[in-house]
Amino acid sequence: MVLTIMLVQPAGGQDAEAIKLPAPARKGTLSVPEAFAVRRTVRGFAARPLSLAQISQLLWGADGTSDPRGLRTSPSAGATYPLDLYLVVGERGALDLAAGVYHYLVAEHALQPVAPGDLRPAVVRACLNQAWMAAAPVLVVITGEYRRCTGRYGQRGVRYTHMEAGNVSQNLFLAAEDLGLGAGIVGAFEDEALARALKLPPGREPLLVMPVGYKH
Repeated sequence: MVLTIMLVQPAGGQDAEAIKLPAPARKGTLSVPEAFAVRRTVRGFAARPLSLAQISQLLWGADGTSDPRGLRTSPSAGATYPLDLYLVVGERGALDLAAGVYHYLVAEHALQPVAPGDLRPAVVRACLNQAWMAAAPVLVVITGEYRRCTGRYGQRGVRYTHMEAGNVSQNLFLAAEDLGLGAGIVGAFEDEALARALKLPPGREPLLVMPVGYKH
């Protein structure tokens, strides 16, 4: 597979190479009711890498752009979009993608590298040493920047941000099932430790961690 590399300007002010993801499919293998029926929380994963096409479909299904006007697959209060997704890729966790942490750039449908190396152990430690998570080839971390929503809705925007995280997590569950994959979900973690492991910018809070991979 040939990767498309783009230059983007992250908040830190340094150019970083962003990896353009394959275009997502608009038709799947399961109907919505079929995906509802088989969705389960998975805690056992096979040592099998994911493809870039699968990663593309997972991230797009979770919270990607679904409309030329910029609307997304998940609803957002006032289209404030307070969430960001981070992909943690393990060693040999993905084909044609090095181990590391990546920020999902929604508008570009691309991955911006954040930190190199297999950081799953650091994420597991931050998640109160839940060792089963380390078997997943990739982890999707849903983060929130409350001020995007509270700027319009005041303190109520915190609740709206949490509601949106729930919407995105369910989207990811269903996208995984459609691809023949499974997903878990973790809310027990030390916020500051997880933010450090992911090198999150100030004001961006981890909300949920979702291990994803082939079911064991």
